[in-house]
Order: sequence, then C-alpha cells, then structure tokens
Amino acid sequence: MGELRYEAPSTLQAAVALLAEAKGVTRVLAGGTDVIVQMETDLIEPELLVDIKKIPELRAITAENGGYRVGAAVTCMELMEHEGFCKTWPGVIDGASLIGSIQVKGRATMAGNLCNGSPAADSVPALIAAGAAVTIIGPKGMRQVPVENIPMSPGKISLAKGEIITSFVFPPRPPHSGDAYQRFTPRTEMDIAVVGVGINLTLDGRGTCTAARVALGAVAPTVLLVKEAAAALIGSRVDDAALDKLAKAASAACRPIDDKRGTKEYRIKVAGVLAGRVAREALERARQN
Repeated sequence: MGELRYEAPSTLQAAVALLAEAKGVTRVLAGGTDVIVQMETDLIEPELLVDIKKIPELRAITAENGGYRVGAAVTCMELMEHEGFCKTWPGVIDGASLIGSIQVKGRATMAGNLCNGSPAADSVPALIAAGAAVTIIGPKGMRQVPVENIPMSPGKISLAKGEIITSFVFPPRPPHSGDAYQRFTPRTEMDIAVVGVGINLTLDGRGTCTAARVALGAVAPTVLLVKEAAAALIGSRVDDAALDKLAKAASAACRPIDDKRGTKEYRIKVAGVLAGRVAREALERARQN
C-alpha cells in the first residue's frame, strides 16, 4: 500500500476533480464509520480519501418543491433532530435511528450506509419505500436516480468513477400517508438485520390504500422493492385479508442465504410476519395524518 493522500475540498467541483483524476483506489469520507473500519481491518487500501464534510450544500436539510433535500454529509443524528423531517418521514427516521450507537449516529450518514452496499443496511429499505432519489455529480455532470438503482450486489454500487452522491431527494407527502421501518435481529441493540422491512402507504378519505411501496432488506443480494407486496395493499383498507396477501408476497420475493444469523427458511418466514407488523404501523401513522 502506498502513502494515503487525504483531501478535504470545500466545493463539489474540487471533490469530483480529485476523484476523477485519481489513478488508484479512492474512497469518499462522509462519516467514516464504515470506511475507517474497513481501512483498519485491511479490507480496503485506498490511495486517496476525499472528505466531503466541508462542502456546505452537503451538510444541509432543506424543504424543496414540497418535499425535502437531505445532503449526503448530514449525520443520522442531525436528521433525527430535525423536527419537520421527523414528522414527515418517521419511517426513514426509524431506519436512520438503528445505525449503530449514539456515538456512531453522530458521525454516520445515510449516504455512507447506502454506498457501503450492504443488503442489510437499515436506512436503505426505508429510503426505497419513501420513493427517495439520490442526486449524483460526476465528471459527466449531474443525474438523479432512485435509491433502489444504487445497490448492485453486496459491496457493489452503480456509481461510476469520479461520481459522488450529493443529496437525497424526498417527494412531497400526500395527506393520510404513513411510513415505517422495522428489523429483526438476534440481539436488541447494535446488530445486523436478519430481515428489515420498510413500507410507505397513502390512504384516501375513506381509508382505502391508494398507493404503497414495500422494500425488504437482508433477504437478497440487494434491498428489494417488492411491487407484488405493494399491490396486495393497494385498493384495500389494509385489513387482515390484505395483510395476509402482503405477507405471502413478501415471503415469495425473498432470495436469502443461510448464515449464522438465520437459515433461508427462517428469513422467508420472518419477512412475511415482519411485513404485516410494519404495514400496521404505517397504517396507524397514515390515519393520524
């Protein structure tokens, strides 16, 4: 390993130029809760580390076009302390609040959680259920893509060389909408999800579900957006029959592995049960809005 070069640019353009010009392994540093650990354990040996925390627009949470824009360097704790965002997207907060200890949340970011490429990442199912997109800047300009298009396989994401996620964009929230995220873990604190489920739904004035998104984590090589599970809810009053269809669709979508945290069969079963619980919580929140 050569000497590590550390840069902390103050503009996006400078950060993109640094990454585009680099010849060897590069990493972006937002919170560092994954990257630094991976460096310390020799999983990665970057030659260039680009710290993005000094870029002002990446540190902001702003209301925009009826929704929200959250900068890529905003920490989980900063997001959890934002009253407006917490009220609007409680399910996203459910996910962000599960990323490590309080100390870790004071550094960690949702962008880092996403770019780590883990199918068990806690913030990602909630982000996908919310319909969030990421804004990306790189040598070829700026683009915006849905969060579900970023993970490709464990540890692999779809960003090209020199590209950086600058922010998450959340759409406007219709009335009578609610979202929620829950995970199942062997331990109660600071563990990796055996299964994670994020659900976002909208009701009409009569209590019928008119829109839904269902995302499953830790049951496939990437977090899954399960349209069949959402279809089980749409057009229903999210009653027992709809929840039963939801559970079956969630279980059917799973493509898990056996590991020390659970067997394939266990994960498939838990996914269906957990989806029902999360849908009930999202429903309750929607009724309160």
